[in-house]
Amino acid sequence: MRTVGQALVEGLRARGVEVVFGIPGVHTIELYRGLAGGGIRHVTPRHEQGAAFMADGYARASGKPGVAFVITGPGLLNALTAMGQAKADSVPILVISGVNRRNSLGKGLGLLHELPDQAAMVRPLCPSERLEDPADLEAMLDRAFAHLLTGRPGPVHIEIPTDVMPLAAPEAPRAPLPARPAPEPDQIAEAARLLNAARRPVILAGGGARGCDAALRQLAETLDAPVILTVNARGMLHDHPLCVPASPSLDAPRALIAQADRILALGTELGPTDYDMYVRGGFPDLSGMIRVDVCADQLARHPAALPIRAETAATIAALLPHLAQKQAEGPARAADTRARARAELGALHPSMPAQLAMVEAIRSALPGAQIVGDSTQPVYAANLYYDHDRPGGWFNAATGFGALGFGPGAAIGAAIAHPGSPTICLIGDGGLQFDPAELRVAVDESLPLTFLVWNNASYREIAEAMRDAQTEIIGCTPSPLNLAPFAAACDLDFASVAEDPAALRAALAAPQKGPRLIEIRVTS
Repeated sequence: MRTVGQALVEGLRARGVEVVFGIPGVHTIELYRGLAGGGIRHVTPRHEQGAAFMADGYARASGKPGVAFVITGPGLLNALTAMGQAKADSVPILVISGVNRRNSLGKGLGLLHELPDQAAMVRPLCPSERLEDPADLEAMLDRAFAHLLTGRPGPVHIEIPTDVMPLAAPEAPRAPLPARPAPEPDQIAEAARLLNAARRPVILAGGGARGCDAALRQLAETLDAPVILTVNARGMLHDHPLCVPASPSLDAPRALIAQADRILALGTELGPTDYDMYVRGGFPDLSGMIRVDVCADQLARHPAALPIRAETAATIAALLPHLAQKQAEGPARAADTRARARAELGALHPSMPAQLAMVEAIRSALPGAQIVGDSTQPVYAANLYYDHDRPGGWFNAATGFGALGFGPGAAIGAAIAHPGSPTICLIGDGGLQFDPAELRVAVDESLPLTFLVWNNASYREIAEAMRDAQTEIIGCTPSPLNLAPFAAACDLDFASVAEDPAALRAALAAPQKGPRLIEIRVTS
């Protein structure tokens, strides 16, 4: 007999799932029966939040949905923070949980892991379905993967009652994925007309443009248009004359936008963490823009002269044959913006240029690395200005939801997605204490991962914000871990360096046998 648990794993494998992150429990044993011999690798985190962060990092690095198995009740609630981060950053993760037997739900019987209505806690965040009938499993997976793959991605939750998991699952046909949103021919014609008439176009590229590197380059070169990259688009157009790897929260990119006579926004939600980090207001008027997004709700939030509900890749491919080649001052405009944006960092805070130099030292020591960040000062600085050298290789939690503790799990997921690439987890000493146990998973999985800990023995960014607000600084000096014995306890090689780019490059260039921890001692 093929059980629901076995059919579930078969259904995941048939849809391209290769890895599941999860912690088994008494409420998910039947799911694990399906994993045995199911052709899917299982990775055991130390906390369910870590499982969902790993699924998130895997999804961002691989371009495929990440999958987590969690137990009923506390397991799912532990994963909710990571699901919130995935929602904010449009990352496709599927969280599959147990739930108590059907005839007990909502009755308050005091069962293990019982909640009054588990799915009701998830539905405000993302789609959530309960499998009541084994015959509905394939259709439920079809709906989940349609959401994950064909619209604006984000988390999806499926819960399976413990009394349904061992039932016989009938064979059922799979439905094809819905068609992805494509631009209408008249919209393409109008966009081409507007862009061909523009003398100073500018492109805003967000996370929805990831994976379109060559097409975006051709588009920018055809239009002679500087490309402002939000955080989730960094790594595209590395070192290109038209690349502006700077946050639109800065004055220089804003000036470039204000001087443009046509804006083309590709796959960006235009959210404050990219466009108004310091809540200053005064952003240039974008109502005349051409805006491309797969999500109708997003298009409605920021009115545009020409909204196009479609994928970025399909839109660029349709546009290019209709565009006239331009050649004017695009590279000069981009170069001026880059120079002025970088100079702004020191004006914002005197330590930011040094923090950026440390991130650039990682790039020079380990070309093509994946850098997965937590919420920590050098990540904040680089989110404002930094040109990474690998498409999709720079991402972090300091956008949107901003969950501390994101880094270790997400970096493990990214390293599993690309085991041949060096992966860096850049995290502060405070953020590390949110999720320290996940470092041991890197040892279990023999990952080429470097945990790079920015140790300023405080929540320095919060302390400075409290000081700037003329508020007494309270609660911002948690004692840091003694990192040398901590690394030893995790069986990680350890090094400690001063806040110096040359010292960091030397430490990163040292031979690496497996996962390691490098401390950066911050004294300034």
